[in-house]
Amino acid sequence: MSILEVKNLVKFYGNSPALRGISFDVPPGKIVGVLGPNGSGKTTLIKIIMSLLSGHSGEVLIKGLPPGTEANKIISYLPDVGHLPPWFKVFEAINLFADYYTDFDKPRAEQMLTSMKIPLDKKIKKLSRGMQEKVQIALVMSRRASLYLLDEPIGAVDPASREFILDTILRNFPEDASIVLSTHIIADIEPVLDIAIFLKDGEIILNDEVDNIREEKNTSLDSLFREMFRNEWDILQ
Repeated sequence: MSILEVKNLVKFYGNSPALRGISFDVPPGKIVGVLGPNGSGKTTLIKIIMSLLSGHSGEVLIKGLPPGTEANKIISYLPDVGHLPPWFKVFEAINLFADYYTDFDKPRAEQMLTSMKIPLDKKIKKLSRGMQEKVQIALVMSRRASLYLLDEPIGAVDPASREFILDTILRNFPEDASIVLSTHIIADIEPVLDIAIFLKDGEIILNDEVDNIREEKNTSLDSLFREMFRNEWDILQ
C-alpha cells in the first residue's frame, strides 16, 4: 500500500485555482520533494493532507485513511511557520510533544537537540530563527510516524546548518515510513531525494525518480529547476 495517494486534487481560492487536478503516489521508504516557487501550491497541498484546508475536490488517502483525526495520528508535520509557544523553554516543548503524541521518542529528541547544541533550558523566543527551526525539526523527527510532512524544512537556516539538518532527517525516519518535503531550495535538498515532483501554478509538470530525471535530462535537479522556473527563480533571489 502507498503511504500517500493523491488523486485529481483540485482547490480554488475564490476564482483562482491553487491546485489543478494533481495526482501522485508516495511508496514506503521514499523521500519525495515537492519542488516549486512560492505560490505554486506546495503549502496548499500539504495543508489539505493535514486536513487544515477544506473545500477541495479529488481524493487524498494516508495509508488508506482520508485526511482527519485518525490520519493525523500517523503523520508528523512541520509547518512552514513556527508553531511552538514562544514563551516555552525547549524542555517544555519536548514535554508538550511527549504528552500529546504517543509515538514520540523523548530521549531521541533530547539527544538530537543536544547534538545540535540547543540549550534545553532556553526559551523558544530567545533562540535565533535557525535554532527554532532545528528545535521543530528535532521534535517532528522524534515521532515514530508513517508519513513526515515537512514544509520548507531548511528555509530558515543558514547553508552551513542545512547538511546537518538533512542528515538528522535521514537518520531519524523509519525505513517503512516516507517523507514528503516542499522547498524551493533545490541544491542542498537534491542529494537526499528519491522522487521529485515539480509543481507550477498548481499543476504537476514533472514527477519521476531523481536518478531517472538526471539521466534523461543530462543535468542536475537544481539546474533543471533553475531552467524551468527561471523567472520565478530570479524573483526568489
